[in-house]
Amino acid sequence: MIYQFEKLEEKKLISGHLHMGGCNPAGECINVNSSYFVRKGKPWIPIMGEFHFSRYNREDWSRELCKMKAGGITVVSTYLFWIYHEETEGEFNFDGDNDIRAFVLACKEIDLDVILRIGPWVHGECRNGGFPDWLLDKQYELRTNDPLYMAQVRRWYKRIEEEVRGLFYKDGGNIVAIQFENELVDHAEHLAALKELALSCGMEAPIYTVTGWNSAFGAEIPVDEVIPVFGGYCEAPWEDHIRQLEPSPHYFFLPMRNDSAIGADLTLKESSGGWHLPYERYPFATCELGGGIQVSHHRRPIVDPMDIYAIALVKLGVGNNLPGYYMYHGGTNKLGKKSTLQESKATGYANDYPILSYDFQAALSEYGEVRDQYRLLNLLHLFLQDFQEEFAPLGAVQAVNRPAREDTVSLRYGMRTDGRSGYVFINHYQRLSVLADIEEVVIDTGNVVFPSFDVKGKISFFLPFMMKIGNSGLTLEYATAQPVCRMDHTYFFVEIPGISAVYHFTDGRRIHMTAGREAVLLEADIRMVTLSWEDAKYLRRLEKNGNKTLYLGSGCDLYLYNGQILNVEEGKYTCYEWNGETFCPFTTGSEKAEVEVTIREVDEPPFEPVYGEELRIGSQRVVKWKEIVVKGSQGFVSIEEDYDVAQIYAEGRLLADNFNYGRPWRVPAKLLAGRKCYLVMSERKDDFYREF
Repeated sequence: MIYQFEKLEEKKLISGHLHMGGCNPAGECINVNSSYFVRKGKPWIPIMGEFHFSRYNREDWSRELCKMKAGGITVVSTYLFWIYHEETEGEFNFDGDNDIRAFVLACKEIDLDVILRIGPWVHGECRNGGFPDWLLDKQYELRTNDPLYMAQVRRWYKRIEEEVRGLFYKDGGNIVAIQFENELVDHAEHLAALKELALSCGMEAPIYTVTGWNSAFGAEIPVDEVIPVFGGYCEAPWEDHIRQLEPSPHYFFLPMRNDSAIGADLTLKESSGGWHLPYERYPFATCELGGGIQVSHHRRPIVDPMDIYAIALVKLGVGNNLPGYYMYHGGTNKLGKKSTLQESKATGYANDYPILSYDFQAALSEYGEVRDQYRLLNLLHLFLQDFQEEFAPLGAVQAVNRPAREDTVSLRYGMRTDGRSGYVFINHYQRLSVLADIEEVVIDTGNVVFPSFDVKGKISFFLPFMMKIGNSGLTLEYATAQPVCRMDHTYFFVEIPGISAVYHFTDGRRIHMTAGREAVLLEADIRMVTLSWEDAKYLRRLEKNGNKTLYLGSGCDLYLYNGQILNVEEGKYTCYEWNGETFCPFTTGSEKAEVEVTIREVDEPPFEPVYGEELRIGSQRVVKWKEIVVKGSQGFVSIEEDYDVAQIYAEGRLLADNFNYGRPWRVPAKLLAGRKCYLVMSERKDDFYREF
């Protein structure tokens, strides 16, 4: 069957209308137009990953940031939780894990930009949405322009500015954006006042954002003062039922930015006063593409890596020019002096979340382990880093044949193009659904017709057409392989499972390549490499001794830390470094040290658990105890028991907790080694949504 597209709609590019943009002391400027971001005068696609510094140990920040950079992240976004920094009124804490200045500097050291999400209300599954308890006791209306509330916000903003002074882009620093509030959908005047307040406190950045979602018409925002940013999750732990969700529209190539499902427990159900967000004035940007999803007590989905990759790819296909993931790296909540700091029904919110664990099933776990979506997403990130100048200006075009929401047999496809060249996007994946195989697919872009191929299995991909190769005038008319990146004059593609890699050039040449690690010489010094899907997942671009090159992990994830190429997984691996013509082997890591774990039954509870209420959420449950003895600090302890909620204590202090969602609970051995630890687990009942 032939698949065609609607006609490209010519949209006027608007520039200079947004009240933002700025330059650093070197004269390098960041600006925004109605379609994309601009840096140093060229189209720029920031790749943003959320990592909460205060939910992680300070001594591990740099290592984890290096893993994020190896995964293709270029901008780190992070919340400042007011309650973490001023739990007691008048007593600020920016020390230790709360040291935002040290975190921004750690990002700068490894060349990562930063977006500060300063609230004051931030949500983030934090107690009171991040508001300190004492603020809730005040006799004025929060999240409004009430003068008494705004005086408190000024004090908060000013304290943040004192911590990060000199680190903004205008000063030569790496803070390139500020986000105000979160999910405030109907108060443009307040958002404008927050921006004015931040500027008066000295917080000036090239970009200002707010979350843009609402039920149907987008959040009310101060037009041209901030950029609305959007999201899309594979699940919805905030839903109040325990049934399977309807098929998500995020797996279809729909031109929607707004997602009315995000935070549906907190946002409006209808627009205010006939408001319609003027999308045409802003680039399509996201801040909450789900890098995973948090497990709540009543909803416990299991994230498949394709759940994440397919949404990210679809959003690129419909125009996203700032992929931003929440969360990209999981973390651990702190315990407050007066209370636990997680969101719970006891604090008036819709969910009960673990007291400590904020793993989020993210690309990088609570303890820094790699999940497969990290590898898949990097295929997109490598491409965007290398082709952002050509890709960002491309318009999104819808398919002629658009399947309905329940359709599992029709092809889902879209296109980004300038009318001559571009990329065809195909998604053959829907969470918790089986899509029918589609044979003899022929894509007609309007000026290029691809050869027939079959689309089978769980796969999402994109294909180039009329792609310039090098500066010699060579043009790739089409390829049935996905472009990944380029190094010097070598272009790297990945073979899509089930589809032969064929390259057809406008000069008539047609090359069929099988997956491998060797380069094929096209002409002069221009080469092409077609990697297998499995190899490409472990492809990393790392900068060693000032030189960027490509590395292939052989079943391990490589990253650069303190000038050394390391592997995330423990053990010794043979890996490969690109030398300009092929990948040459080298060895990394060391022999894996075994950890000895003994878990034994305990006849009597050793003590009353400090946070026993977490073990009884929803009902009374039978509780059982076990002692854990760990010898060796490397590796992980895997807990595969059947339970509802599990906690680990050492010396009576809560070290870790988890809601069972059908996957082994992995806890770092170093957290438990040499300590007298107890595992306490509550009885599992069928009172929650589960996929196991």
